[in-house]
Amino acid sequence: MLQNITKFKKENRSDIHFSMLIPSWNNIDYLKLCVESIRKNSALTHQIIIILNEANDGSLEWVQAQKDLDYVYATENIGICYGLNAARSLITADYVLYANDDMYMLPNWDQELWQEIQKIGHHEFMLSATMIEPFETGNPAVIVQHYGDDLKSFQEEKLLKEFAGFTKKDWTGSTWPPNVMHRDLWDLVGGMSVEFHPGMYSDPDLSKKLWDIGIRYFKGVGTSRVYHFGSKSTRRIKRNVGSHTFLSKWGISSRSFTQEYLQRGTDFTVLPKQFKLSGFALLTNRLKRILASLK
Repeated sequence: MLQNITKFKKENRSDIHFSMLIPSWNNIDYLKLCVESIRKNSALTHQIIIILNEANDGSLEWVQAQKDLDYVYATENIGICYGLNAARSLITADYVLYANDDMYMLPNWDQELWQEIQKIGHHEFMLSATMIEPFETGNPAVIVQHYGDDLKSFQEEKLLKEFAGFTKKDWTGSTWPPNVMHRDLWDLVGGMSVEFHPGMYSDPDLSKKLWDIGIRYFKGVGTSRVYHFGSKSTRRIKRNVGSHTFLSKWGISSRSFTQEYLQRGTDFTVLPKQFKLSGFALLTNRLKRILASLK
């Protein structure tokens, strides 16, 4: 695998706020829109690092032609976990931000995150922007508003006029991208866990690793917003059974962790240092582990 990975940094910049990691797998049209939204709607300067998997759709040539994009290129699909970790040596900023290529960054998305970082005053946090998605999925952390579920139906102008008018409080339980943390935390927990290759459930696993080193500031910033078309790459891959991997690794289900530990989607609060699952929840998780081991 390693001999098939190349990296390229076009220039060193000292005035950047986030190093943005964006994996992409033969998804050039969404990638172009994502990058253009960063260029058009960002208030601050950032390093953009594209992780290109296979790139047999012309995305490698397009990225190479852009003056402001650094990149990792893998001739095969190395997935999210290996891809994000491979980008570590290119990171320049103090803060690492991971986003998906099927996201459209809305105006002031970055300024809202940056202001939150300045208010926190320490590095022991994970922050997420708030996604606007076209369909209801039961996720309490998102805003559900339909502005298109693909590029043909995308209502960009209407979205730009209306997105700021939706009410959304800051919420607890950051796991999903776009998320940002200090690179020291990224290094301390070892980035993404490759046992989740190609990537399903690697997001809550990253939050669980942060939890175990004592992080309790998991905040979704309600005013930092992105439009998410929804899993345009992951629908095409053979998915790993990440829920079983999470359960085997941590002894609890991902759902128990995100709902009971992280309280994802509730109004924001700094989570308590000490937490124990109820006896019923512990028993339920033991049964889930037994059932998973039999499959």
